[in-house]
Amino acid sequence: MSQRSDASQHLPPGCGDRLRAAREAAGLSIDDVAARLRMPARVVRSLEAEDWSRLGAPVFVRGQVRSYARLLGLTTAPMMQALDVGPVEPTRLVSRVHTPKWQWWAEQLGRRLIYIVLTLSLAIPAWIATRQHLAAPGGGSAPLDVPLGAADAPAGAAPVPPAAGRTVVASMAPVVLPAPRAAIELQLRAPSWVEAVAADGSVVERGVLPAGSERRYAPGQLARLTIGNASAAVLRNRGEDVDVQAHARANVARFAVSSDGTLAASD
Repeated sequence: MSQRSDASQHLPPGCGDRLRAAREAAGLSIDDVAARLRMPARVVRSLEAEDWSRLGAPVFVRGQVRSYARLLGLTTAPMMQALDVGPVEPTRLVSRVHTPKWQWWAEQLGRRLIYIVLTLSLAIPAWIATRQHLAAPGGGSAPLDVPLGAADAPAGAAPVPPAAGRTVVASMAPVVLPAPRAAIELQLRAPSWVEAVAADGSVVERGVLPAGSERRYAPGQLARLTIGNASAAVLRNRGEDVDVQAHARANVARFAVSSDGTLAASD
């Protein structure tokens, strides 16, 4: 411990140089650090070389540097001050799931047409059955369950067994179509960087979302989903809870999404 403390007091000012000097003072190799942090060795080299362009968004870089510093027993606050990386700025989120006005009117018209067709399919048979009953001999006094021709049977004749009755029910209640269920539901207990990419490569959402944010994605809407702060995420896929931590590396979870909305871990 004294050797590490003496080395830490004479560390160079650069963030990457501090990490490298502390690692060498601790007698650890790059592969040792990569195994303990569960990250690729190339990421460790990029951190020591301060090659931030290979490490993704600034929020990822800060989290990886903080984990590296804690492993080596360094104080994280000075490391964050020495970290020469851009500030975390949440991007402006633009909704790409807005329904155009013409599409909304088309959906409303389609629902009304379905309601009209179903109502007619029930009302017309009932109307036909009523006309047949009114046209029966006796001015409609015969009960509905008397078979046709029974009223004209001669006296003393054997009764004709009634035919199986047919019940016609007409309903004028509107038909309510169930709303489509979201395939992916995401809730954040703390701020987290989220990237959602559609199948055509377009970005549905990318940026830091505040704590308490909720997102729902329909089946087929996404092809890839990345969650930066995996420990703060609550994820449900097709109504089932997903263990985000089990799919995370360095607190970052990446998923591939199939066309039906099913999640699968992605490297």
